[in-house]
Amino acid sequence: MTLAISVRDLSTRFGETWVHRGLNLDVERGELVALVGGSGSGKTTLLRQLVGLSEPTLGRILILGEPLFGGGIARERALRQRFGVLFQQGALFSAFSVFDNIAFPLRELKRFDEALIFDLVMLKLDLVELLPRHAGLLPSELSGGMIKRVALARALALEPELLLLDEPTAGLDPDRSDSFVRLIRTLGAELGLTVVLVTHDVDTLAGLSTRVAVLADQRIVAYDSVDAVIRIDHPFIRNFFLSERSRRALHQD
Repeated sequence: MTLAISVRDLSTRFGETWVHRGLNLDVERGELVALVGGSGSGKTTLLRQLVGLSEPTLGRILILGEPLFGGGIARERALRQRFGVLFQQGALFSAFSVFDNIAFPLRELKRFDEALIFDLVMLKLDLVELLPRHAGLLPSELSGGMIKRVALARALALEPELLLLDEPTAGLDPDRSDSFVRLIRTLGAELGLTVVLVTHDVDTLAGLSTRVAVLADQRIVAYDSVDAVIRIDHPFIRNFFLSERSRRALHQD
């Protein structure tokens, strides 16, 4: 089976500082993988590399069986249309309406007429449980939860096979966070998505992931189910997973 993501011997250096050294990670199709790590561990740097915003110093990244970098702009662009990205704050275009934000990647392809784009945008709005009347709103008129949903709709606009999420529930209150986690989990199952998310929130991790990758010591030090990972004796794992709050979220008490 083709892996959704394959990272081999990845190393990243900024000046004299190594952020990653010899990092390896495989994500199988259909998995929901949470990437966790301490502040400065390189989680966001790795996510940026997985979506092609920056290149590692050394190593290889395959996305959906293809090299992420190299082979010309046309090949790279075609590959990147096969995955969607949800950035932490949504990264919506502030001057664009909800409709135009979701339509943006569709229009960039220059393959669809406006009538079809309209239908596709309405479909994506419904998919993320927003109403047609929300299409004309600007990002400044949206709640934090609605911004996340619009950004998710835009990430799904091109029918991706892989979805990458950066702190998807950051800034949401517990109820909206739980609702958004349920939505992602449902869409992942219905659309057959592979999902990789960076998170520091144990409730999000527990509600979404089938496996957890722990980034520490410049590499992935653990990669397994939550139940298996919390049994590993490592300082970050003890601090992250075995606190009182984490135990409650993981129903360990």
